[in-house]
Amino acid sequence: MFFSAGDTQLEKIFRAALRAADPYESVKRQLDRVRSVFSRGGFGSVFVAGFGKASCPMALAVEEGISDIVEKGVVITRYGHCEGFDFRKTAVREAGHPLPDENGRKAAGEIIGLLRSADKETLVLCLISGGGSALLVSPRDGITLSDKQEVTGLLLKAGAGIHELNTVRKHLSGVKGGRLAEAAYPAQVLSLIISDVIGDDLDVIASGPTSPDGSTYADALVVLEKYGLRIRSPRSVIEVLEKGAAGLIPETPKAGQPVFDKVENIIVGSNRDALVAGKKMAESLGFDAEILSSEVQGEAREVGQELAKKAIGVRNVRRSARPVCLISGGETTVTVRGSGLGGRNMELALAFALGIEGVDGISFLSAGTDGTDGPTDAAGAIADGNTVKRGEEKGMSAAEYLANNDSYHYFKEAGGLLITGPTGTNVMDVQLIAIE
Repeated sequence: MFFSAGDTQLEKIFRAALRAADPYESVKRQLDRVRSVFSRGGFGSVFVAGFGKASCPMALAVEEGISDIVEKGVVITRYGHCEGFDFRKTAVREAGHPLPDENGRKAAGEIIGLLRSADKETLVLCLISGGGSALLVSPRDGITLSDKQEVTGLLLKAGAGIHELNTVRKHLSGVKGGRLAEAAYPAQVLSLIISDVIGDDLDVIASGPTSPDGSTYADALVVLEKYGLRIRSPRSVIEVLEKGAAGLIPETPKAGQPVFDKVENIIVGSNRDALVAGKKMAESLGFDAEILSSEVQGEAREVGQELAKKAIGVRNVRRSARPVCLISGGETTVTVRGSGLGGRNMELALAFALGIEGVDGISFLSAGTDGTDGPTDAAGAIADGNTVKRGEEKGMSAAEYLANNDSYHYFKEAGGLLITGPTGTNVMDVQLIAIE
């Protein structure tokens, strides 16, 4: 992992936040518990099934810590997120994210086959992290991979939130919404989960493959209606959802069904963990630090404007000689209306820059903890009161670039891109405001 903009105080705080959400360490801390479950249950072996952007470091912790009881495993991660890892018992598969692809479908088939071969003497250890919804892709009967790609793309461009997106995904899938647990039954399932969703809802993280599903086919139709996508979605998708809403095909597994008597889900890392660590680092650097929220959501540019107003307000009333660091996290959305390139963190940062234009003493960082913001090589961006001016000096209008959803090219020219490379984790986003 590297940083392109220099080792600023904000970047030091962001580094600390990332370390607290480190997937290798998060799983390593749970291995005594896994071994205890294995011993008490009298199991013969452990099968490992992992999916998400943090799959490889999570699986490495397992292989290094309890390889003596692991028989075999399969993990799926995003392209380029498993370089430098070496496994003996675990097969690594790379696939597409955020849009699912054929490699993801094939790899999901391997995991389904692995779990179906498990029996009562097997402990299935699932390693689940953000990105798992796209990477573990197994369209249900009547739905093709291209159908799922199309409806996923439509929802992403419309600015649908992760809860809404996964409500639809679960009802078009053969593995999501508790159906992976069904594939493993009657084996015992222990899932170690790194949360990338607001509220840490188990049925939303990676679309809840080993959790009871609280949503319905009718809920999925409501989501498509909300964004005007019912008439734009593939006909096969609408037919499946309508049949499900009418009770003509089975719902996803719900709470209280016997399959979940054999499942234990444990959250081992979250956005809140990252924010707390960031706060401690900020305090060690001399800041008065405050966590505003770990549930920031909404349209990225609107959130950027709100945070800018908050920062200016604090600056105007602050009387202490100590600087302030305001910390928040969550996951915003972007409604794509332009033809530019960017991600939610860069768009948020550009809106923040416009909100503090010409104001001295405020700097801002917004970045994805996975190291990837949208379809770019940047994790996010850093902005201050001169960000808009630097763009003007290059003949660029920050407002026009924001309107065109082109925050990436703005920061690339004006300066401020934050490039970390893949971090191996994913606990949503972190925003940091430093006020002198």
